[in-house]
Amino acid sequence: MSYQDTELVSWSEFTRTRSELGTAFLRILGYFREDGAKSIGAIEEAFRARNAAALVTPAHTLKGESAQFGAYRLSAMAEEIEMVARRCVETHEGPDELIEVVVALRPCFTETMALLDRDANPLVARRPATFSRRAEAPAQGFGRAV
Repeated sequence: MSYQDTELVSWSEFTRTRSELGTAFLRILGYFREDGAKSIGAIEEAFRARNAAALVTPAHTLKGESAQFGAYRLSAMAEEIEMVARRCVETHEGPDELIEVVVALRPCFTETMALLDRDANPLVARRPATFSRRAEAPAQGFGRAV
């Protein structure tokens, strides 16, 4: 299965991780944000240098950390980069075939982090999307003269 077919975030995995990490969750998510940005920068730099060996470690790191938070598409992209880079090292080829994945990596990370941050924010009200006031009932209540 291609990374394009992979769901962006597995909310069940995200919820499981949040539950397991407890009060450390937001701190660890912050580490993921920092480490992810560093890994992506290292991947981009290695790709520009056509250095397949230098792609392996940051892609491997990003793959594991992404999967931990349920960021499955990002993890699948990192895995593809890692596997192709390993093959390129073995066959002494450049990693040119990875250009589309490498270019799509940062936007995917940005989109994923926006979703994770939105759901992780303790100030965000978590109400059903169908919540609304009943327009047909007149507003009567506290502080109103009836």
